[in-house]
Amino acid sequence: MKTINIYKGAVICVTMMLSVSCADLDLQPLTEPSSGTWNSNLEEVRISMNDLYRAYPYELETRWFTDGRTDDFCHRTKVYDVPSASISSTTGWIESTWKNTYKAISRCNRVLESIDRLGYNSDDARSLAGEARLFRAYFYSRLITLWGDVPYFTSAITIEEAREMGRTPVEKILPEIYADYDYAVQHLPETNEVQGIWRVNRHVASALKCRIALTMKDWEVARNAAKSVIDSKRYALYPDFGALFRDKTMDNGEYIFCIANSTELNQADKVNTFMLRTVVSSGASAYPSWDLLAAFECTDGLPIDESPLFDPHNPYLNRDPRCNETFVAPGSEIYGCVYNPSPTAATVLLDGKPVKNKDTKANDQYAATTGTCLRKGAQNSWREGENESDNPTIIIRYADVLLMFAEAKVELGELDNSMLNAINEVRARAYSTTRDNIAGYPALKMADQNTMRLAIRRERRVELAWEGRRFFDLLRWGWYEKACSHDYYAFPTKQGMIDMEKRGEYYWPSTPDIDECGFADFKPMFNAGKIVRILPRKYDDRLPLFPLPEIEVSISKGKIKQNPRW
Repeated sequence: MKTINIYKGAVICVTMMLSVSCADLDLQPLTEPSSGTWNSNLEEVRISMNDLYRAYPYELETRWFTDGRTDDFCHRTKVYDVPSASISSTTGWIESTWKNTYKAISRCNRVLESIDRLGYNSDDARSLAGEARLFRAYFYSRLITLWGDVPYFTSAITIEEAREMGRTPVEKILPEIYADYDYAVQHLPETNEVQGIWRVNRHVASALKCRIALTMKDWEVARNAAKSVIDSKRYALYPDFGALFRDKTMDNGEYIFCIANSTELNQADKVNTFMLRTVVSSGASAYPSWDLLAAFECTDGLPIDESPLFDPHNPYLNRDPRCNETFVAPGSEIYGCVYNPSPTAATVLLDGKPVKNKDTKANDQYAATTGTCLRKGAQNSWREGENESDNPTIIIRYADVLLMFAEAKVELGELDNSMLNAINEVRARAYSTTRDNIAGYPALKMADQNTMRLAIRRERRVELAWEGRRFFDLLRWGWYEKACSHDYYAFPTKQGMIDMEKRGEYYWPSTPDIDECGFADFKPMFNAGKIVRILPRKYDDRLPLFPLPEIEVSISKGKIKQNPRW
């Protein structure tokens, strides 16, 4: 497999281009002009496109950013802006996401204008246009997902033109997004490497088209786009679920589109030190929630409140293998250290030597209040240096496409073997087996539409946990309010945790009830005084649309109106 080093050329070219023409192609629609003479030939156009393979436009996809705004996440001292209903039109990520998304769109438009000028008389030119239109579609998809109607333009505009521009209805933008993706499908190659550098291909366009179509409940379009990726046989599920996220390569067969990271080239995904664990960092203030831990089925395919295999005092036992590849099971090793949050575990082994166990609240006030630690994607090197990660930032992978295909089929009422096989492909891989080996994993069986709908939604949660998808899934399913009705729960005080273990009630005093949607109810344990509520979540009924940045509204001469009630 090729390593991240194949991206050096792209990043170096981008750096060179930016040093020559920093102002070019960075138009923010209501604030900055775009000018210059760059893109005088196709090679310069390609270098301009390379900028969209860097990290800056992908803030929402950055490691754990949106996960922190879902019920899969827990923090010792705070609830982030969306689940605390404290977001506003001046919230930092609202402003930066709007700005960087439009900067990326402006770059795409300028590239396309350059190709118009140079001519479409070669496959190379049409392929570059396909890249630009793919990225433009992706970023407009983001805008309409978060904000609904937004300013829409497909050519370079002046500041004056931008300030006269109002919001274009979603129903007019969506067909243009589809058209851009369709052009990319038609003109991008099956595989796309130039001078050893990986670039988006036609299947990336189909996969991303499926995602926005699913968001917009355009089920037939979503089904067909996903099917084209599946039928291409270009991708397959990586055999080892856990290793997939520790793999630093880009061409493992499952990643359809991801952004390269390189510590060497100063484009690395920062790993928040609070996500490590107390023994090897300054403290563990954020970690996977008990809500997520309870969501994984047992190995018999039953939820934990129905399975005879579940033990609330050892909730990592007999679980879907993805549970112990997402969480660090007590007694296993992570970052060179044995993890054990038990209040009676005074010491643990770090690099083979006993040290004070600071991963339990009995020893350290900064230990994770839930006794949980994230394993998914973790690298032992994260405990060193600047805690930077060379792991690719995953935008979309094949398992997501399989589950989107199944979801679209269910919503269309097409309950057939292709739908069921897509889900079971994903479930079987979790157990390191194949779909046809039904003795090797708890295969789903055909059921009615609503039962299959809920099964797919539960499957997406555990398969794609901590990959930035749950935030958007909750919004599009209309489940964000339901998620916010479940507060953050954790172990009691230091002495309370010790007493819990003495009574034989550690890890959980009892098994939480799981509703049909997969949400766990820890409130009875809290009401009984067995556990504590850290912080409440609060639903903001102005969702699912978010506030437009106040600065854009204020300078638009009244052309851009704020979303209702924001």
